[in-house]
Amino acid sequence: MTSSPDRDSAIDPLPPALSSMWRLCRLGYRHEPRLMVASLGLSQLAALPDALLAWWLMLLGQGVVESRPGLVQGAAIGLGVSTVATWFLRTISTRVQRRFRDRVTIALESHVALLQGSIATIAHQERPEYLDRLSMLRNQVFVLDHMYMSLFSTLGWILRLAVTMTLLASVHPALTLIAVFAVPTVLTSTWRPEVERTAEEQGAQLNRLARHLFTIATTVPPGKEVRVTGVGERLVTERRAAWERGYGPVAAARWGSALWYALAWAIFGLAYAGAVAFVASRPGAPAGDVVLVLAAGARLSAYIGATVGEIGFLRGFWMDGSRRLAWLEDYAAAVAASGDRPVPTVLRRGVRFEHVSFVYPGTSRVVLDDVSVTLPAGGVVAIVGENGAGKTTMVKLLAKMYEPSSGAILVDDTPLARMPAGEWRTRLAGAFQDFFRFEFRVRRTVGLGDVPRLDEEPAVIAAVGRAGAGEVVARLTAGLDTQLGPTWPAGVELSFGQWQKLALARGFMRDQPLLLILDEPTAALDAETEHGLFERYAAAAHAAGDIGNGRITILVSHRFSTVRMADLIVVLDGARLVEVGGHDELMAKGGQYSELYGIQAAAYR
Repeated sequence: MTSSPDRDSAIDPLPPALSSMWRLCRLGYRHEPRLMVASLGLSQLAALPDALLAWWLMLLGQGVVESRPGLVQGAAIGLGVSTVATWFLRTISTRVQRRFRDRVTIALESHVALLQGSIATIAHQERPEYLDRLSMLRNQVFVLDHMYMSLFSTLGWILRLAVTMTLLASVHPALTLIAVFAVPTVLTSTWRPEVERTAEEQGAQLNRLARHLFTIATTVPPGKEVRVTGVGERLVTERRAAWERGYGPVAAARWGSALWYALAWAIFGLAYAGAVAFVASRPGAPAGDVVLVLAAGARLSAYIGATVGEIGFLRGFWMDGSRRLAWLEDYAAAVAASGDRPVPTVLRRGVRFEHVSFVYPGTSRVVLDDVSVTLPAGGVVAIVGENGAGKTTMVKLLAKMYEPSSGAILVDDTPLARMPAGEWRTRLAGAFQDFFRFEFRVRRTVGLGDVPRLDEEPAVIAAVGRAGAGEVVARLTAGLDTQLGPTWPAGVELSFGQWQKLALARGFMRDQPLLLILDEPTAALDAETEHGLFERYAAAAHAAGDIGNGRITILVSHRFSTVRMADLIVVLDGARLVEVGGHDELMAKGGQYSELYGIQAAAYR
């Protein structure tokens, strides 16, 4: 089996900076071509008259010294026109760039959200090193549009520098050497942000911990326990300690890079002073040349400072963000579903695990160890075992959230690995213990289970009925149009059990799934209630003719006593498959299932 990013133990390095920035530019051009070209053009036009101010000052000084009124008047008019043109073009450029930013921001945020939501697997949402990188990208994406502005501004400052260096060269070619002494400032400006960003990424996990502790201390869900346990002060203390541990390396990196940065500017300052002295000491030096060097040299230092600053921002925060975005694009492409086999419309034999083992990426613990079992088409299959036995991992593999580390999963003899993940998941349905609370109107919260039929009320009502959630909806003031979530206008809060039933209804939106997965969706209920619900689901599955269309209903539970109605019971223990069979068959064997069933059944009486 070929390797995939999910099984690599180390995270891939970030892509090169320049190629990442180029990709981001192409992305912006693809979404807003006219605004992007207009923003770039206006920013460069606004730079030109500003760079010519030194030339007008030279002519003005020359006209005064040589008593040439016409030259003085022309230079004064040129100064006025350049000043007005700079202000006017800068104002127009700012307005156009703001419009471009507003529009491209939405495109960038949508692009990142789509990338993360469409990745076939979920390793990037579970591995700590991926979460650290994504956490920084989320902080950057909301301001990643600034990279375009920073790039345009950098090009504008470079244009000013080119014009200024041309003016200095017209006085004496040796003055162009000033640019050589500016090289250390450019080098430190490009090196400094990278050093600081590396330190920030090393502390990203501690910063995530600090934010997590802050969320615990300030949000509603943990509020009761925080107050009852009196842990609030401890949370604040630990948050502060985590932040300080994460910020310490960053502060040290910033101080060290700042010293080198200051030294580079000292070198340039000495070179500039030497250039002024060189021109002023030349025998018979024209007054205009001296004025030009003073004006252009002063502006040169400002231009270099601005250019270095923009390069620093571009190289640090903005370009760093583009590299993370490029990494996410590459990662999404690397794990993209490339299946070449169609997903069947009907299951005829079932789903077969052949010597499947699995280890979560970045870990060494075997979660599933050499599991071989067939889930028959048209059957109701229960997967049981103690917590941590590997039940949910089997479900994740069935949903193609991960690929097996070894072995294979076959769907009617076709490898599941060769089926497109997106297409396969359109044939799945179900509910999970760790369901999400979608705070929309009820019809939308349920309808999300089958997006193409999101607004079909009969389908929503049918799903609510299948889940036994009709009573929940009936008690709401506006029925299916009730807004959920107390933080929204007219929104209502539900109990955990009510949220759970709506999650079940969402899982029942699809009429003809190949796999209906119920991964401990009723674990918060008592055993008898869970058993009753599973009995109803199993009866409904058989009544729907699953034997004819081949649907497999999978019930996952850690309670052995609630799944006795299943056609096939798969017993997991310590990552291994220990028993397979029907309830009566397993009870007659007197093995682990029989023993644990008796213990749990007695405990629930």
